[in-house]
Amino acid sequence: LTAMMMVVVTFVSLLVHVYTIGYMAEDDGYQRFFSYISLFTFSMLMLVMSNNFVQLFFGWEAVGLVSYLLIGFWFKRPTAIFANLKAFLVNRVGDFGFLLGIAGVLYWIGTLDYATAFANAGVIRDMSVEILPGHAWSVPTVICICLFIGAMGKSAQVPLHVWLPDSMEGPTPISALIHAATMVTAGIFMVARMSPLFEMSPAALNFILFIGATTAFWTGLIGMVQNDIKRVVAYSTLSQLGYMTVALGVSAYSAAVFHLMTHAFFKALLFLAAGSVIIGMHHEQDMRKMGGLRKYMPVTFWTSVIGTLALIGTPFFSGFYSKDTIIEAAKLHAHEAPGWVATYGYWAVLLGAFVTSFYSFRLLYMTYFGEERFRHAHHDAHGHDVHHGDDDHGHGHGAHEPHESPWVVTLPLVLLAIPSIVIGFVTAGPMLFGTDMMGHHAQPGFFQGAIDIDAARDTLARVGEEAWHGPVAFALHGFMAPAFWLVLAGFALATAMYWWKPGLAPRVAHALRLPIRVLENKYGMDDLWIKGFAGGGVR
Repeated sequence: LTAMMMVVVTFVSLLVHVYTIGYMAEDDGYQRFFSYISLFTFSMLMLVMSNNFVQLFFGWEAVGLVSYLLIGFWFKRPTAIFANLKAFLVNRVGDFGFLLGIAGVLYWIGTLDYATAFANAGVIRDMSVEILPGHAWSVPTVICICLFIGAMGKSAQVPLHVWLPDSMEGPTPISALIHAATMVTAGIFMVARMSPLFEMSPAALNFILFIGATTAFWTGLIGMVQNDIKRVVAYSTLSQLGYMTVALGVSAYSAAVFHLMTHAFFKALLFLAAGSVIIGMHHEQDMRKMGGLRKYMPVTFWTSVIGTLALIGTPFFSGFYSKDTIIEAAKLHAHEAPGWVATYGYWAVLLGAFVTSFYSFRLLYMTYFGEERFRHAHHDAHGHDVHHGDDDHGHGHGAHEPHESPWVVTLPLVLLAIPSIVIGFVTAGPMLFGTDMMGHHAQPGFFQGAIDIDAARDTLARVGEEAWHGPVAFALHGFMAPAFWLVLAGFALATAMYWWKPGLAPRVAHALRLPIRVLENKYGMDDLWIKGFAGGGVR
């Protein structure tokens, strides 16, 4: 598990470093930025390499700190300062729970070393504790829910998700690093690493499933109404983190970590492609002012298409193997487990496929197809990414033709597009189902020593028996799956609204005024946090 995380973190981080050379070339804070992202990578490696809770906690706090520094990188902007404060405070809420969980492990199990703690975890299986007088809670449930609250902060699960879309205020390379390889994956990684503890508490797993399903579906819906190109990708990250959390909740830890890996590649690709568009458009982030860019920026366009196809789970692309495995596991779990949470989890990830497809193609059509709306837009004013004085690029404001970005920006895009296509096909067998590449049973599972699953709850093993006969058969089977039809439906709807009949979108928006207002307000979650909790502090 650690080895895989290290490969993902270092590979994505390397490409982000290369990309930054081009993206931040004329920024005043060039050296400062490099020192931050190097420190960020270091903290994340420290977190995944830890073998005890203390080192884990230090790495955990370090990524929180550096993300704070990076989101507020352009510290002259009030929005950036507000965003980094928000990220920091929301993560403190999560970290409080995390710290309580670690304290619980120390108090009841008596050690902070992973191996010893997992070996002795049996002692707490039947213990209970009275938190409120007269209510006994089982100790594993208390510890696991506390630890998971930490993961909810880091991995941006509802209701602690409010910081993540605002983290778009930082420079694009850091959006890619935070969302793809490092910070948001820490929570998912931690829960998978703690699988022996979580397996003792079905209640905690149910809670995780509920939160993950809520995140996967409802935050995806917000992505459907965003117009800022980076925010659409940010909400898709929230939604995909929800998928990983659902996988954790149905005990399919390997599937969660596998989705984490495939997602790191294609999500970094989508973010860096969005950054490339922003450079080409002279720092315009509003998709309503783009359009027709595919003939100006061919490399960016094709890599974005690859990233999108991987994200929506097109069979044979990397995202398909991880995402469909999670949907299959949720389906099995819904059939076997009692209660409405399991059913809700399955429907949330299934309908999430439609939502994902819709906003992804909406982004592609609004940015790369249709009329060249930037011709009308550039009379008005520059976009909100330009602040004279602390601008990130000085060149190219005279010419208003969009242009392809330099090679130092497009090379990482191409290098990320390759694993976005092949990595799922090559690694799904060994990493998920313990077979070799072509699906013949050969070796023990890849995560054998790191992830420990109660045999009765091993949903992945049953998915393997029922559905896995090698990557090709699985992908062909995927064309028949309901998820794929929902993806097609989302694609068709987006195509109709944003390409065939562009006049249709405003009419639909007018007809659905009320739900769209709710989505644009993000269900009022931000207002609730600010008025309910932060109000006193802000005044």
